[in-house]
Amino acid sequence: MSPIKFKIKSKDQQDASFKKLFISIFFVIGYTFLSTLLFFFILQAVLNTIMPVGIAITDSMEPYINKGDLIFIKGVDPAEIQCGTIQDKDGDVIVFDARGLWYDAPNTPVGHRVVQKWYGENGWNFRTKGDANPKIDLSIIPEDRIFGVVCGTIPFIGWIFIYLTNPGILILLIIIAALLILHSRIEISKLEIK
Repeated sequence: MSPIKFKIKSKDQQDASFKKLFISIFFVIGYTFLSTLLFFFILQAVLNTIMPVGIAITDSMEPYINKGDLIFIKGVDPAEIQCGTIQDKDGDVIVFDARGLWYDAPNTPVGHRVVQKWYGENGWNFRTKGDANPKIDLSIIPEDRIFGVVCGTIPFIGWIFIYLTNPGILILLIIIAALLILHSRIEISKLEIK
């Protein structure tokens, strides 16, 4: 039985290997980013809205939409949006820009169920309510604030985004990546010493 032989790379070969590794990682990240962007533009065209996807970041629509669900939004004519009742929870869920409509409105779009609808001098107007909220939303939603209606969901996928937008978790991931790179460099230098 012959002994196992290890080929130890020179410092230049190690540096070249790391450069190839970082270039490969850069291309994978770039490809992933561009593919996601292309997919987003395709969804915009197919679903007829500037905001074809969103993430439920609150539990205001439970159990219909849970926190962390990825939601798909389809642009529709405001006249076609279905109004429902608070008791039956059967109206369309619209996604709209609430910024400036009430005092503490969130900076992110809101997705709530339509419970009242009427046509006024400036177009369609809506009143909404989160299924899990005790009260109707504070303000009237004009049609020009609506991105569309929820047309589908994928459970749990949005948690990835929720976690990655948490600064503490993002810093932790960067530290782990840096430690893994440092660890791999130490292991290679150990081989070089032997």
